[in-house]
Amino acid sequence: MRWAPVALFCVLWSSAFAGAKFGLRDCPPLTLLTIRFFLAAAALLALAAWNGSLRRPGWRELGTLFVLGVLNNALYLGLSWTGMLTVSSAFTAVLISTNPLLIGVLAGPILGERLTGRKFVGLLLGLAGVALVLRSRLGGMHEDPHGVWLVVGGLFALVAATLLYKRLPPVSGLWQATGLQALAGAVALLPFALLYESGQPINWSANLFWSLMYMVFAVSVGGYGLWFHILRGSSATAASALHFLMPPLGLLFGWLALGEHVAAMDLLGILPIAAGIWLATRNPVNKGVLG
Repeated sequence: MRWAPVALFCVLWSSAFAGAKFGLRDCPPLTLLTIRFFLAAAALLALAAWNGSLRRPGWRELGTLFVLGVLNNALYLGLSWTGMLTVSSAFTAVLISTNPLLIGVLAGPILGERLTGRKFVGLLLGLAGVALVLRSRLGGMHEDPHGVWLVVGGLFALVAATLLYKRLPPVSGLWQATGLQALAGAVALLPFALLYESGQPINWSANLFWSLMYMVFAVSVGGYGLWFHILRGSSATAASALHFLMPPLGLLFGWLALGEHVAAMDLLGILPIAAGIWLATRNPVNKGVLG
């Protein structure tokens, strides 16, 4: 896997939080996610039809894609976005960014991946960098226990989805597989959005429109497409280590788009993160390739 799609994935994925913040000003989270996933599914399946890869999947693969869609979209984003209503975004970022360490530990017994000493040190360096970047942001905060458990649920959904994708990789083309997962996420979230958010107003503003367009085409189509492309060509441990970049990049986009403060300690934490990702994803035989 060349580093160009990896770099583009990191930029798109880490910018999603800032893009979502704009949309959440005008629309509640589950409703916004449901609309996003329906639009993304339509765009992705249209791409599959355009390049001739659209086909009818078997029932087993369809079931796998549905479970992946529920885990990757409905549960991961639905739980973490709802948790952020009562839990700080910094605390959420720290929790979600521990997923490479969990995957590194679980990939051995579940997928048979060998966790080498180099990868383990890399994972620990990445985790230390994340903690350093966000340490000052956590000081003195009192997090809501209910919100914390929602974010933890989202974290485990993301970990489970990554391991399941590597265990049972879809046979469908990339666009169809990603589109069906988005559709599954929308279908799973729709009843909860109607049940809990039907009375909340939606402001159909230009701000909401452009936020949706960015999340649909840049994040759901581009970001998720690149993520599954990376997963197909690398180990779960190596691919998930890229998530250590999300907190510092998320801070950068928060500063650029929302004017959020970035401290010097945040920049210092990027050094162990970069070193950790290099160790966890480096292929000693073929440098420049993620594997």
